[in-house]
Amino acid sequence: MIGPVSIRKSVAAAAFAVAAAIVPGISAPAQAAEAICYNCPPEWADWASQLAAIKADTGIAVPHDNKNSGQSLAQLLAEKDHPVADVVYLGVSFGIQAAEKGVVTGYKPRNWNDIPADLKDPDGKWFTIHSGTIGLMVNVDALGGKPVPKRWSDLLKPEYKGMVGYLDPTSAFVGYVGASAVNQALGGSFENWGPGLGFFKALAKNDPIVPKQTSYARVLSGEIPILFDYDFNAYRAKYKDGANVAFVIPEEGTVVVPYVMSLVKGAPHEAEGRKVLDYVLSDKGQALWAEAFLRPVRANAMSPAAKAKFLPDADYARAKAVDFKAMAASQDAFKAAYLAEVR
Repeated sequence: MIGPVSIRKSVAAAAFAVAAAIVPGISAPAQAAEAICYNCPPEWADWASQLAAIKADTGIAVPHDNKNSGQSLAQLLAEKDHPVADVVYLGVSFGIQAAEKGVVTGYKPRNWNDIPADLKDPDGKWFTIHSGTIGLMVNVDALGGKPVPKRWSDLLKPEYKGMVGYLDPTSAFVGYVGASAVNQALGGSFENWGPGLGFFKALAKNDPIVPKQTSYARVLSGEIPILFDYDFNAYRAKYKDGANVAFVIPEEGTVVVPYVMSLVKGAPHEAEGRKVLDYVLSDKGQALWAEAFLRPVRANAMSPAAKAKFLPDADYARAKAVDFKAMAASQDAFKAAYLAEVR
């Protein structure tokens, strides 16, 4: 039921709008500044803190968005003629594809020159803001006394049946990164997915859990005891949420990959979108990524205190960069093969 106070407010608002339209010098109240970001989920990479800081320091509100990289790119393509988003956050292979498909445009934000040349599109259609290393995020308590796995191959053992999870590699970038890491570690390449596909077919016998969305909370609850995930999520669970979580860089090796951002072509709030992109590369924005256990693209933003919470450099020596353009070019072929052979 609408009460008298609500009616008076509605009438007053309508009267003000009429007056603003016909009386010189009267203007309607300014709307709060907003920018729409696709794939800025609060539980992932501590986007919650980053977006709160953007709002506090710039006045620009950026709503949370729980799409993954594949869903975000699909949405941008569907909305190509009438864009809704202003900026987008993507795994690097999806960022490269977004540029190739013409749904993002060039913008070189502040501190552009601090980004290494191989971590950005020369025209500014995508650029790295931080990177992560893929491995195993393990809820030690949920293992029920079983040993923490040390190798990718350990996950095929019957003792881990129903305990291993990985995000859908045909949709979520982290899922594709995990598949790439396993394939490379087992001797494959972006031209040869045989070792990786063989691993996933074998893992299917162990009843893996394969969600589409970030599953941080499901690891903390113990629902997914072992998840293919990034170091930053595991460290967040350990140091911020106080969970008995271990991060494992498998002995066979793994990969380190960047996450990128772009300005959407035809962005409805382009000025606000540019300010958001400036912010995530600012001194404060980069420091926030480091505090969330990501490696900021501006190397001097990583404090010694933050670095001390990471595994030793000897462990990270097993994490290698890959040819990101080849990774992007191979993604569709992998997706088709995975759907045909694994799922």
